[in-house]
Amino acid sequence: MVGLSSLGRFSEPAVLVMISLADGPAHGYAIQNDIAALTDDRPGPGTLYGAIRRLEEHGLIEALPAEERRKPYRLTPSGHEALGVELRRMRALAHRGLTRLGMA
Repeated sequence: MVGLSSLGRFSEPAVLVMISLADGPAHGYAIQNDIAALTDDRPGPGTLYGAIRRLEEHGLIEALPAEERRKPYRLTPSGHEALGVELRRMRALAHRGLTRLGMA
């Protein structure tokens, strides 16, 4: 299984794209809007499509047939698994950090 750590310092935009696609297939603009709603920060096109390209290269998402001018993407089974692993890792890390701060 390919993990998200192989995406290096670009993993946060990749995780956000994958979280967006966990709700079902979406095209770039819809992914961008969803990320903005989740984080109050809208990724620029370069960041968004760079993450999409890397995720496709790693087989974690795949493009679906275009709908008019829009190109939708979806998580692959490997992407679904990798996202679950990464989110559980992040949850454990957040818990450890909050425990150290006395906030857990």
